[in-house]
Amino acid sequence: MIVVKIDSSKKAPVWSLFVFCLSFFLPVISHASQYAVASAHPLATKAGMQILKQGGNAFDAAVTVSAVLAVVEPYSSGMGGGGFWLLHQARDNRQVMIDGREKAPGAAHRDMYLDEFGEVRKNASIDGPLSAGIPGQPAALVHLAEHYGRLPLKQTLNAAIEYAEKGFAVDDYYRRMAGWRLNALKASRDAARIFLDNGKLPDKGYKILQPELAHTLQLIADKGFDGFYRGEIAEKLVSSVKKYGGIWDEDDLAGYRVVEREPVESRYREMKVISAALPSSGGVVIAQVLNILERYDLSSLSDIEKTHLVVEAMRRAYRDRAEYLGDSDFVAVDTETLISKAYAEKLAGDIKSNSASISKGLAQPAKGTDTTHFSIVDKEGNRVAATLSINYPFGSGFVAEGTGILLNDEMDDFSARPGTPNVYGLVGNEANAIAPHKRMLSSMSPTFVESENGIAVIGTPGGSRIISMLLLAILEMENTLDPEKWVNLPRYHHQYLPDVIQYEADAFTEKQQQQLKQLGHKLKQLDNDYGNMHAIFIDTKTGQLKAASDKRGVGEALVAD
Repeated sequence: MIVVKIDSSKKAPVWSLFVFCLSFFLPVISHASQYAVASAHPLATKAGMQILKQGGNAFDAAVTVSAVLAVVEPYSSGMGGGGFWLLHQARDNRQVMIDGREKAPGAAHRDMYLDEFGEVRKNASIDGPLSAGIPGQPAALVHLAEHYGRLPLKQTLNAAIEYAEKGFAVDDYYRRMAGWRLNALKASRDAARIFLDNGKLPDKGYKILQPELAHTLQLIADKGFDGFYRGEIAEKLVSSVKKYGGIWDEDDLAGYRVVEREPVESRYREMKVISAALPSSGGVVIAQVLNILERYDLSSLSDIEKTHLVVEAMRRAYRDRAEYLGDSDFVAVDTETLISKAYAEKLAGDIKSNSASISKGLAQPAKGTDTTHFSIVDKEGNRVAATLSINYPFGSGFVAEGTGILLNDEMDDFSARPGTPNVYGLVGNEANAIAPHKRMLSSMSPTFVESENGIAVIGTPGGSRIISMLLLAILEMENTLDPEKWVNLPRYHHQYLPDVIQYEADAFTEKQQQQLKQLGHKLKQLDNDYGNMHAIFIDTKTGQLKAASDKRGVGEALVAD
């Protein structure tokens, strides 16, 4: 894998671009007749559309949408978090992933969340500043602006600054998320002051004002990288984190770097799937599942037979996630083998059509709700799929004093102890163990799907279920080119451990549930719907766009000429 590292604190010269010849035909769209934004919040969608209308490209709009979501969706993402921005540059037919994932502080160590008996301390990697990795989103937005956008940060961050200063209204979803994390928010003086109303859950319509965050955003607009990672804000971040039990220092912030990575590319029948590279597990896991399923004629199977095969493929790919995947800058991961067709044949070798496997009995082959996503396409054919997170709802619940920055709790995405599940029930091993300056493994999977019919720009939040949601959507693309159908599919999920199919209430009929149980599957109906998918479809023959936002959320998808 070719990895190009860019020092995001300095202006770099334009570097050479390469166009790779493809061994199969794919449509290349040089322009579109329309532009579109689909995001998790109407204010972010409208702000992104306005930047496109003002002459910005998709990458400028990505800066704006990311920043506005950081203000109006504090339960899902923020400038104290990170993410992955999957980009397509139309003029060169070039794709690249901007890795703005958080990193472990320099003082982090493998056993930092274990007690004297070697047991994981409850909530130590979830609540408070000790749970926070070094944020990557501010550096990523500066990088996007300096290397891909055409508008200045003062213009692309303006909407976010205004919403932070003037406020936004609390809705029902905000109340639900804040209620879930009420105790963590109360534990932080600044978080309680900003996100609650006198220590209580704010009423619907209550305005959330964030003047300190507006000031921080303005410093980033004025000074770029140094506005956050050096100087006033950096000093306040480190001082506050240390005061309340965290382990950051000034070098952690000043030394943060964005990484540009080559996305993971795979083929499923007539589709080319381009998805996130490590430290995202999405590209590898998606490729593995699709490689397994490609061996079967799914169209000839009943719904239950197809569901059984999809679950068995998920089970095996998520097992490999737990066993092998981690930050490829720190551990050797043989991605080429893991996503090969030959390896998929080995994985599928013990799948039985008439009975479920037992996760803990699988042979080793030889050899939340709390994240956000948006999709953007501009008239030039540039596109962005971006998935951003602060991990658990409202992240760590901790706001660094005087900054307005709500910190992530992404350290929980490391394996605190091999075999011990994190807050999403995901297990991991040594490949994802904590180490200084290491990026934690992620499920965020911004994705492009290209075929002769057109191009999908798609992604979703959802913790460990992100990957399975995208898989179901990709499979649905064989049936329909309507993104409304992709984003609103009933969902089910299997992640190896726990050994259970999790599903939404309308995913299976009573009869189908019984049939799956007869095959040996264990089922668990979830209390709430999950995910918040946003997608755009480009018809490459006409240049027309279709955009859709998941009905489960409050987002909005807009298309304009």
